[in-house]
Amino acid sequence: MPITTAEAPDAPKKSKRTRDPIQTQTKILAAAKAEFAKVGLGGARIDSIAEKAGVNKRMIYEYFKGKDELFQAVLEDAWSDIRDAERKLELGHLPPAEAIRALMTFTWEYYLKHPEFMALVNSENLHRARHVKKSLRFRELHGGFIDMLQSILDRGVAAGDFRSGIDARQLHLTLAAIGYYYLTNRFTGEVIFGFDFVSKEALRERLEFNIDTVLSLLRPR
Repeated sequence: MPITTAEAPDAPKKSKRTRDPIQTQTKILAAAKAEFAKVGLGGARIDSIAEKAGVNKRMIYEYFKGKDELFQAVLEDAWSDIRDAERKLELGHLPPAEAIRALMTFTWEYYLKHPEFMALVNSENLHRARHVKKSLRFRELHGGFIDMLQSILDRGVAAGDFRSGIDARQLHLTLAAIGYYYLTNRFTGEVIFGFDFVSKEALRERLEFNIDTVLSLLRPR
């Protein structure tokens, strides 16, 4: 008489695999971020993203309508990451000048650790910000940041450390650009100026120069 599966104690049991939507989307976004940062929106391929994420292409289309929507989600996540990290600095507990120094140091180190962020910013600017213009989440990410920066400026003015009349938006543009340009143009800069832009000494000198420049701008005249 044959032994049935139920009678065989060592027979392997078939397990039903369940999909974790959050984990799947996380893997897709991570793979998409790497692909978009490497080759831009135009060069990115859904097939390549699916392969990197370890999913089939059909699954990507279950979560995103197409490459443009996926790119928009990647941009939202990229800016969300840096804004979340900035909030964790708790700059409101630092004296104004120290808060500016801490923010500039963080931004500089973030750019160095996350070159894909700068690549994504460059790519979206090539497309005239058409993806983030449609994103409500993207707009919401930045209002709190400007308010935080304005609070630092106001505290600095009240303490006599900063001059009045500084626009927080203009300051933010300067804080971002002063490090961003140096790093995104490092290869042509190295040819022009004849030194290694990312040597330990060069990076230290540049950060200190950037901080001194901004604090000089903020000091009472």
